[in-house]
Amino acid sequence: MTDDADDRQYHLDVAPGDVADTVLLPGDPDRVDVVTDHWDDAETVAEHREYRTSTGIYDGAPLSVTSTGIGSPSAAIAVEELARVGAETFIRVGSCGALQPEMDVGDLVITTGAVRGEGTSEEYVREDYPAVADHAVVSALVAAAERLGYDYHCGVTMSTDSFYAGQAREGFEGFEAAGTETLLDDLRAANVKNVEMEASAILTLANVYGLRAGAVCTVFANRSTGEFRTEGEGRAAEVGSLAAALLHEMDEKCADAGADAWHADLSL
Repeated sequence: MTDDADDRQYHLDVAPGDVADTVLLPGDPDRVDVVTDHWDDAETVAEHREYRTSTGIYDGAPLSVTSTGIGSPSAAIAVEELARVGAETFIRVGSCGALQPEMDVGDLVITTGAVRGEGTSEEYVREDYPAVADHAVVSALVAAAERLGYDYHCGVTMSTDSFYAGQAREGFEGFEAAGTETLLDDLRAANVKNVEMEASAILTLANVYGLRAGAVCTVFANRSTGEFRTEGEGRAAEVGSLAAALLHEMDEKCADAGADAWHADLSL
């Protein structure tokens, strides 16, 4: 559903030329400013519904940021419409709940793959299709976290459609959904690192469309220890921004070397 005159997208209100090849994807529109605070320059190019988009420069690399709202349905709309105006790489930057007891509030989780506990990606692919992060995006996120000196964990994320029942929290008046009494223990036993609400849909759509995606989230709560603090909100934004700049360098090195994909011999 686009405007045939200029291909302006129905939900995001962006058109070709508004966004860079790489787009960071926070959930909350207010986090767009948290992201762009780390940049050298930024300009708001669109604002419609939960979707707010800014484009600018970080460390010489052009990049954009678009808020997705809460959950995979709206995140999938963002990926769809951003891809239609030229975006090729997507990095979710957000917050999450940690599942492993050794993970601290304020730590980062870099997603290597995701359990598809949300329903949006099922509209696109069969249930056993994997949600996998792009290896170059993961490498850039790890390099960025190392350069910035932030504690991080790499591993599998679970994405859900519900902040409450889907993450084993009590609903209204103490309601407990079937299966929630063992959900977190089962995920811990499988070495799932964290739970959030958008990553698996973003990864799935990117893979289906031959695009790149990854995710980095700051731990706001540890579901094993019960600790909760909104600490380090800007860390995921900072790491995502630096990772986008590193990806820009990595892509140039790949092109110069005639390589089809980033690999360990192409050192930064």
